[in-house]
Amino acid sequence: MLAERRHVWDHPIMTDAPHPPVLQLRVVVEADDYDRAIQFYRDRLGMPELIAYAEGGDDRVAILDAGRATLEIASPGHKRVIDELEAGGSPSPHIRLAFEVVDGDGTTRRLAEAGARVVAEPVVTPWRSLNSRLEAPAGLQITVFEELEDSEERALREGFSTDADRAGRHEGTSGATEATEG
Repeated sequence: MLAERRHVWDHPIMTDAPHPPVLQLRVVVEADDYDRAIQFYRDRLGMPELIAYAEGGDDRVAILDAGRATLEIASPGHKRVIDELEAGGSPSPHIRLAFEVVDGDGTTRRLAEAGARVVAEPVVTPWRSLNSRLEAPAGLQITVFEELEDSEERALREGFSTDADRAGRHEGTSGATEATEG
């Protein structure tokens, strides 16, 4: 029998799984202007502070809640397509953070007013999300995206499936899953 326990975010955790699941993705960013970064990400973007530590002097850290975290792994070709769609071909760095929001236009304006440089204005992508690109505090390039349709609708679109689903179709089965932000 599988033992189950709940984590603080209420995800089921199977304790006797052959490979225990990752419980949290935490991205650690060094910010030269710590106060500006906190003001931007916590106060303007709206990431609540879960906990903060200060040991004295400039030894400070805040852990901000980013909602659900995913790790999107993109091939170089896909990265180029996203850079073209979101930013007119302006290349993104090796790592770029993407934040799903409920109001892409409004969030983009609010972050620009807070000092972010808009790299590319909001644009509707082929996968039906509204994406913008910004240069944000702490040297990060970020994407702000608003989903314009739900994952069930998106899964029905051509090209939105997993490698396993595509392989199954070649064997006579079918199925589709949610695509990523980009």
